[in-house]
Order: sequence, then structure tokens, then C-alpha cells
Amino acid sequence: MEKLRTPTMPLSDIRIRNLKSTDKPYKVSDFEGLFILVKVSGSKSWRFKYRIDGKEKLFVIGDYPAVSLAKARQARDMAKAQLADGIDPNEAKQEDKRIRLEAKGRIFAKIGEAFLAKQREEGKSAATLSKTEYHLKLANQDFGRKPITEITAPMILKTLRKVEAKGNYETAHRLRARIGSVFRYAVASGLAQNDPTYALRDALIRPSRVHRAKGAGPSNDRDRRFRGAGAGAGDDEDRVEAIGDTCATTG
Repeated sequence: MEKLRTPTMPLSDIRIRNLKSTDKPYKVSDFEGLFILVKVSGSKSWRFKYRIDGKEKLFVIGDYPAVSLAKARQARDMAKAQLADGIDPNEAKQEDKRIRLEAKGRIFAKIGEAFLAKQREEGKSAATLSKTEYHLKLANQDFGRKPITEITAPMILKTLRKVEAKGNYETAHRLRARIGSVFRYAVASGLAQNDPTYALRDALIRPSRVHRAKGAGPSNDRDRRFRGAGAGAGDDEDRVEAIGDTCATTG
């Protein structure tokens, strides 16, 4: 357990430089919630302890000496100002990060747009492009503005479960495949490290194949509209995606 060492006066640069590592990490307090964590490795990290909505939280400011004592205190003061306005400093930090990554095109929605543009350049059929646009719309509703590296398998599964809850099992499977295509495009572009949809291959309900008599009316399954719209080139594209999904996860 980390031990807290409270000095008789606020920290100084000289005191911080002289802090030595021990066999356990320990904290040395400055004031007003700011402290420096001295790790076993000898590295030192600034933290700010605060409470919001009755819960105690820690705000990681950065490592010393990259973040000086003066800068750490400034960051602490900014965090306190946010708290006074009812803003959680950690949530504000994540939002700032999201905005920066969005500007760089690293959120799922932007990468999805690039993937769709690639399909257009490749001359994919109108049916395939329509499917991609529909699937991306479903995904973007839940995590389109999130940095792609922060999107997890459980997060994607939650989106797929919404589709399954409506009885659209085939759409759920195709949506998983389409999201996986975007992730593999991101991996190839150096924007992501892996495709989390692989872990969901056996998590979805498999749609049953219904054999209909010749001349029978249309199915009530809402997925029918995509099977119909995807006849020909669209279905070929989905088959290629399925093959690519298998290869990407076994290679």
C-alpha cells in the first residue's frame, strides 16, 4: 500500500529532486489535494485527489520533471476551477483528447467515412455502398465519436444486442462484419492495433435459414430488405467480407 508523507511545508523542486525510491511506492503531499507519487522504479508522477458526487477520484497530471512543480500546481488549480463549475476533470480530459483525435481523423466515424470512400473508389455496387452506409449509421449512433483505439468488444456487443433485440439477427451479424472491416482498415492504416470484433464471432444469435415455397410472399424479417437490395454484387461483397474476416483472425 502507498504511504503518504506529509511535509511541514509545501514541496519545492529541491525536495522533489531529493526524493528517493523505496521498496514500496509512496506519496508526498504538496497542498490542496496535489501530491507526487514516487514509484519503486524511481519515476515520479503528479496526482490530484478530489471528490465529486460524493466519490473520491484521482486526476493524473503527468510525470516529473516533464511537468514541473509550477505546472502541476497550475493543472491542480484548473481542475479545481472545473470542479467549481460541476465538471469532472477526468471527463474533461477525455473530452479534450477526443476532440484532438477527431481533428486528426482518428475517431470511428471518420475512419468509417474513409473506408466508405475506399469502397466507392473500388467501384463497389450501389447495394454494397448502401449497406455500408446503413451499418456505419448504426455503429456511429453509439461510438462514432469515440477514438477507435478506445472502442472495446463489449462496447460493440452492446450495439449488436440492440439489433438482435428487434429480431434482426442477420443484420447483427453483417453489422459485426462491417465494423470489423472498418477496424481492419484502421489497422492497415496504422490507426488501430487490432480488430475487437473477432472476439464476438460466437456471441451473436445465428439466424435460422427459412426455406420458402416458390412464389411465397416476402418474409416479415426486416433483414429481408437488405437481402433483397443486396442481390448480386452486394451479396458478393458480403461473402468477400466474411472470407476476409476469417483470414484476418486466423492469419
